[in-house]
Amino acid sequence: MYKTHWRHLVPIAFVVYLLISLLALLLAVLLGWFGVLISAFIALAGVFWLQGALVIAIDDVRDGRADLSIQETLNRVLPRLNTLTLAGLLAGLGITVGFLLLIVPGLVLITLWLLIVPAIMLEGCGVFASFGRSRRLVSGHGWNVFGVIVLTVAILLAVTIGVNIVESVLDSRWVSFVLDVATQTAAAPFLALAWTITYYELRALKEATPAPAV
Repeated sequence: MYKTHWRHLVPIAFVVYLLISLLALLLAVLLGWFGVLISAFIALAGVFWLQGALVIAIDDVRDGRADLSIQETLNRVLPRLNTLTLAGLLAGLGITVGFLLLIVPGLVLITLWLLIVPAIMLEGCGVFASFGRSRRLVSGHGWNVFGVIVLTVAILLAVTIGVNIVESVLDSRWVSFVLDVATQTAAAPFLALAWTITYYELRALKEATPAPAV
């Protein structure tokens, strides 16, 4: 899917990533240290904004073609922006605390909450309902979902190491900036594809499972 639709997915990732970066930069310039602090929260929420836009784009191309323009895709995210923001901040806080508690709780929470964004964007779940929906979808398939996380992160880590080696050889701020933007915009659709396809697979499994007899 990435190979087929990267020309549609990567520009969406670039536009959203650029808007988030410009907003964070503007706040830092206008508000100083307080703006930097707010920018950190925006960066965290921005991960969920970007994933939200890509989930819509991926849902759009599942039939083999892209019917929505970039603007139409972003317009579908706007009504859910507050929900994505609050869910992102809560998830980020919970996972951070989990990692501080000997790492394992953080890994468990990442696994259970992996499907928050698809639940919000494709099912219209609210903030707290999205956490419950993600947990129910993952339930019974936790190790498989964790395996998807490990595999995707390992691939991205390998790419990041390669980019860092190139940056160290070239030793140029502008080259580093361009490479960072390129890496982020290329990686985001890859993650969104892997995790959104996981959502569809788990939802199909859950819907195919017959209800227990009363």
